[in-house]
Amino acid sequence: MIDHFWAVIPAGGAGTRLWPVSRRTSPKFLHDLTGSGRTLIQATRDRLAPLAADRVLVVTGQAHRDAVVEQLPELGADQVVAEPSARDSMAAVGLAAALLEARDPDAVMGSFAADHVITDDAEFQRAVSTAVRAARAGWLVTIGIEPTHPATGFGYIKPGPAVDDVDGALGVLEFVEKPSAQVAATYVEAGYRWNAGMFVMRPGVLLDLLGEQDPDFAAALRGIAADPATLGEVWPTLPKIALDHAVAEPAAAAGRVAVVPGGFGWDDIGDFASLETLLAGDEPVTVLGDAGLVRTVDASGLVVPGSGRTVAVVGLSDVVVVDTGDALLVTTLERAQDVKSIVAALQEDGHDHLT
Repeated sequence: MIDHFWAVIPAGGAGTRLWPVSRRTSPKFLHDLTGSGRTLIQATRDRLAPLAADRVLVVTGQAHRDAVVEQLPELGADQVVAEPSARDSMAAVGLAAALLEARDPDAVMGSFAADHVITDDAEFQRAVSTAVRAARAGWLVTIGIEPTHPATGFGYIKPGPAVDDVDGALGVLEFVEKPSAQVAATYVEAGYRWNAGMFVMRPGVLLDLLGEQDPDFAAALRGIAADPATLGEVWPTLPKIALDHAVAEPAAAAGRVAVVPGGFGWDDIGDFASLETLLAGDEPVTVLGDAGLVRTVDASGLVVPGSGRTVAVVGLSDVVVVDTGDALLVTTLERAQDVKSIVAALQEDGHDHLT
């Protein structure tokens, strides 16, 4: 347990890359995608409980608030903050910071997305504990994931020398955007870390850094915290920008960001290919759900039998079959990222009820 440590869980997402399991009204964090019996947001809460106990804030969309409350009944009504609309991570995490700044002057907060999977909870908690020590020393801290391959779907963190005041933390030289495969390979070789969007800091440090870049934005967030009744009026006026761009990148350029290396088996389940990799066992076909409903002959890939009916796959390699009853997806692991284009087409055709 860490005194005055608050876990902030941003819970958002459009649900496009894991359609039709994930939808706008039921994003992936509300689903059990690991077969553990716990949804992703429940697993995130479980992982943070030994560090924060009941000091948790979830920031989610208004449409998902009731589902979050149902899945996390241990949280009080004031611990689930509903955004009137999606304004990206700076507004969501910044609002949590403003609320905590007013609630607990000694607070240190950590922001951890609701839809990530971590396999080594003990190592994760060790990294967070180190990050909290650095945050108490005034740093904006990120946890940099140890790369397992030269991924092109993640941003990277370029670490620098060790910081003087915290054992286990390194300075951040820069954040870099998603690279090409060739550039990603050079990053991995040079010791860069994946940027998973995990940040630990004192609430006032985050808001003051934001204030240096956009004073009106920081003032608006603090104003909402002082008078929550203004949320509906002020929220639509806030910039739609990620925390990385609004604060982390300029702060790193000024030498004010530290990174704690984390090697705890992280995945953001960005598509069905990454889900298959995460769940793969000894069988050529990985099943998420009732394996008794799946029949295969000379096949490999991922099957999600979600409708209750039998799914049969014959003679197909690296296939993805997802059956939810009202929608059926058939693709390949290689083309899994393209699922989002189907969602866009359904919306253009007026089939919003399926997305």
